[in-house]
Amino acid sequence: MKVLVTGAAGFIGLHVVLKLIQEGYDVVGLDNINDYYSPILKYARLNECGILQHEIKWYKHINSTKFDKYRFIRMNLEDKQQLFSLFQNENFDYVINLAAQAGVRYSIDNPDVYIQSNIIGFHYILEACRAYPVNHLVHASSSSVYGENGDVPFSEKHKVDSPVSLYAATKKSNELTAHAYSQLYNIPVTCLRFFTVYGPWGRPDMAPMLFAKAIMDRKPIKIFNNGDMFRDFTYIDDIVNGVTKTMLVPPHSEIKYRVLNIGNGSPVNLMKFIEYIELNFGKEALKEFLPKQPGDVYQTYADTSELEKIVDYKAVVKLNDGIREFAKWYQSDKNPIY
Repeated sequence: MKVLVTGAAGFIGLHVVLKLIQEGYDVVGLDNINDYYSPILKYARLNECGILQHEIKWYKHINSTKFDKYRFIRMNLEDKQQLFSLFQNENFDYVINLAAQAGVRYSIDNPDVYIQSNIIGFHYILEACRAYPVNHLVHASSSSVYGENGDVPFSEKHKVDSPVSLYAATKKSNELTAHAYSQLYNIPVTCLRFFTVYGPWGRPDMAPMLFAKAIMDRKPIKIFNNGDMFRDFTYIDDIVNGVTKTMLVPPHSEIKYRVLNIGNGSPVNLMKFIEYIELNFGKEALKEFLPKQPGDVYQTYADTSELEKIVDYKAVVKLNDGIREFAKWYQSDKNPIY
């Protein structure tokens, strides 16, 4: 079985690729390695999978030096001709689409990037799956689609018509477009709404990395809404197990489409999260309390009961254990930006 993983140089992408390789799949990774955050970290993730930086060139297939069944190609999803050629040549069984322009606050000042990558790029993924059918397309959506929803825990049945960031709006648009393609062209699609993923190799623009860097550099950490926020922090291993299990169980309803939450199901106050960071790094953080930022939401809280029923999903990693593993990685030689 052959799987395409887009966003393979990303945080979740790295871990999904490693899990699929471990399970014996033939894996092709795709990423454009953009500079939204340090490409040094992206190249280090690729190196972890045996993809060497000096060999990477646009549209060139790179064989892993570590894994016989892994290859990588640098490509933009918006490059329709190259994407279609890839699908035609590879005959994928499954697609896990993790590629996207991430970041809530960045979307406020840089909307064009989100339209190109998240709207047009995803449209071409759907078109490629239409032209060269796959068993299942698993797409990364986001808990941000729930906006300021005050009805917790967040359920897939809740309305998501009021996004508070352009990033969230693009993810909601993806879900709607996927539904239409599934209905019109019989494409099996699952959109997974991720809830605050953390762990080793994480993104440097997210809270765990920002807090860790500030603590180690003895600089203040910025705490928005004066710390009065809750997040459903979910360890990367739990997310990856859910993604790979979901891949093997495409929807079988009349319209082969569904949306599922994937999270921990146990929101934590931001200040408690900071306490765990301090504990595992052995240092007290300097704290700068600030007002709520545009695009931020007060709380995320996943109802994962549907995913549990479909693939027997259950988040098992406790927050302190997950942060301990993150802290070990952050302070190790594996972290290229420490």
